[in-house]
Amino acid sequence: MSQKVYIFILKIGSFLALISIFFVFKNLLFPFITSKQLPFNILIEVLLVFWVALIVKYPEYNPFKSKKKNFITYGLAAYFAAMIISCFTGVDWNLSFWGDVERMLGAFHVLHFFGLYIILITVFRDWKDWKEMMIWSLILSVFLSFKGLSGNGYSTLGNSSYVSGYLIFNIYFAMLLFFKERNSGLRWLYLIPLPIILMAFDKAGTSGALVGLGFSVLVVLFLYGLLNKNKKIKIISVSVFVFATIFVLNIFIFNRDNFLTNNIPVLNRVVKDISVDKATFQTRLISWQAAFQDFKEHPFLGTGHGNYAIVFDKYFDPVFLTHTDQETYFDRAHNNVIDIASTTGSIGLLAYLSIFVAVAWYLIRKYRADEISIHEFSMLAALFTAYFVQNLAVFDSLATYLMLMLTLAYVHWLNVEEDGSEEHTTFRFKGFVRELGTDAKVNNKEVYALVIVGVIMLVITFQYNIKPWQMLIGTIDGQRYWAQGKVLDTYETYKETLKLDTVLDRDSRTSFVRLVISNPNILKNLEKEKADEMLGFAIDLAKINVEYNEGDSLSQMMLAQAYNVAATYYAGNGDKYNFYMNRALESIDMSIKASPGRVPIYYQKAQIQITQGNLDGALETLKYADELLPNYAETNCYIAKTLLYHQKNDEASKYVENCVDLGGASRLTPISLLKTQINEYINKEDWERVIKLYEALTRAESKNPEVWTKAAALYKQQGLLEKAKNAALKAIELDPKIRDNAERFIEGLR
Repeated sequence: MSQKVYIFILKIGSFLALISIFFVFKNLLFPFITSKQLPFNILIEVLLVFWVALIVKYPEYNPFKSKKKNFITYGLAAYFAAMIISCFTGVDWNLSFWGDVERMLGAFHVLHFFGLYIILITVFRDWKDWKEMMIWSLILSVFLSFKGLSGNGYSTLGNSSYVSGYLIFNIYFAMLLFFKERNSGLRWLYLIPLPIILMAFDKAGTSGALVGLGFSVLVVLFLYGLLNKNKKIKIISVSVFVFATIFVLNIFIFNRDNFLTNNIPVLNRVVKDISVDKATFQTRLISWQAAFQDFKEHPFLGTGHGNYAIVFDKYFDPVFLTHTDQETYFDRAHNNVIDIASTTGSIGLLAYLSIFVAVAWYLIRKYRADEISIHEFSMLAALFTAYFVQNLAVFDSLATYLMLMLTLAYVHWLNVEEDGSEEHTTFRFKGFVRELGTDAKVNNKEVYALVIVGVIMLVITFQYNIKPWQMLIGTIDGQRYWAQGKVLDTYETYKETLKLDTVLDRDSRTSFVRLVISNPNILKNLEKEKADEMLGFAIDLAKINVEYNEGDSLSQMMLAQAYNVAATYYAGNGDKYNFYMNRALESIDMSIKASPGRVPIYYQKAQIQITQGNLDGALETLKYADELLPNYAETNCYIAKTLLYHQKNDEASKYVENCVDLGGASRLTPISLLKTQINEYINKEDWERVIKLYEALTRAESKNPEVWTKAAALYKQQGLLEKAKNAALKAIELDPKIRDNAERFIEGLR
């Protein structure tokens, strides 16, 4: 094939790669992630066949044989090399290289972004190419923004932080197009999308991205003030920069509560979100501290790419739970620099940082040589600043990787554009059909490249993309059957699905094990032979996941829970009961060893000990958990329920009080237990605790008008008239028949 055909295919493929951000296939597990990554992988694998053939037939296109060595490419190659090496030296090779379905950021998937970068620097050889690509990206960002504005802030990306990071790039693409456009009338068109993009950016509401964008604006002002030759612009830029800097410092350090923060919604949200007292900041601080503690044990290559969860579990601080009991398993540090340092070590971090050092060096060199304008220099510097700053609170995703590779490739082109750029400007898309028949001579090397690389990529595509795609569909089918109550269909579907034996089966296995351990009673409704088979299948799946890394606390805990279900199921069979009970205790102890500070694991161990009939051991375990994190509501509630269930009411009294006083009343389940405790405290005339328990009951039975009616009477008795009124109105809403009596009650409150 001719140069033009190869170039056309690779350029069109590069444009198509950006469309992947819109794919959301609901029949896949984790559809916002897998729907994008798998098609992107397949596309890049196909394009690489043509890329290899191109550089084999036309060696002058080989970017690695360029006269000018480019340190951005070297930096990227070094970073990905460190990433791959860490996969083999780390604690979980499978997770490092193949990743998981929830993120799809294993080395295999991330390398496809490097493939896109290589293709871009090969065939995008002039400003017209980059102009078309940036316009295309800008158009797509507008559609993404409309989608976000018309629905939820996370649009088609599934996470608002991904949206924010993606839009930052396109905000600056619009500015680059504006400043580089020579047609003064046309250039203003590039600013038209900005209001739409900024509104979507605001709706996404990601504080880290807002700070990144704001910081990048300060960078622009600083650079204009420092470098602009127009004295008027220089003075204005410096003045605004100084004023803005003082204003920001004043707001965040000295005076958070002022007129502007109280009346500008965006500013108010950012000021509230960026606070050392905020729960999310505290949990991330704990996460970062864990990474620092572990770094000294793996200083060079870390724990292995993608293995941050192991670090987080190992150094889990129980104090984390005082800030939130949600999302207590961090698989990312929520700080890209810390995450890279922790998982790929100092070697990976230095390689990563070298990429941006190279970018800065090239931009400064080009500006000083007067080969790029102050506008382009400032916009690109600001763009990389915004990206880097916002990534101090998040991590990369497919959307930001796409934009980053595109931008790095653009800076690469800026550095080498004088190397024969004019030679390639005539290779446009026009006349593509006509070109198919020209220069059609093939040589042996070209044929070998197409066949050999084509076969290799076909195998990779089928084995590592198509088969996982089928597995993801099968997993969703299994979950759908379970939701319909078709237990055996669920089992058969998972069994057939997992016969595909893909590299991403970990999450599918996990989903089936969770179904069984969260609904163990379902086994009683099956024929014994099928129940035995299904339970054994779940245990086998849990064991396979543990084999990846025996130091994985979560996998060990799930295996322990599966063994505990089996022990309960075989309670009448002494040998099997003892076998599974012993295995359950071994696995839960391994889980605790991997994450000794994670308090909820001790609840699981106590439950296993209770199944074993070892009440004293269970209480000892729970009291140790209480020592790890004193005055934690859930632990006190768990001890209280355990004692009450075993009719140790006197001993339970202290823990019930602690449970209620610490805000854990809603944890006194089942509802019958909650009602019993309400009556106990009514008899003691302990009205403060009665009210707390009743509020928990209204949350548990929020659709029961009788509960709200009684709550209204209780509030009235205690003089809480506003609460009494609201409870009565809620009762009317649920049961209009009581309206007359309830309105008389409300009237009586006045």
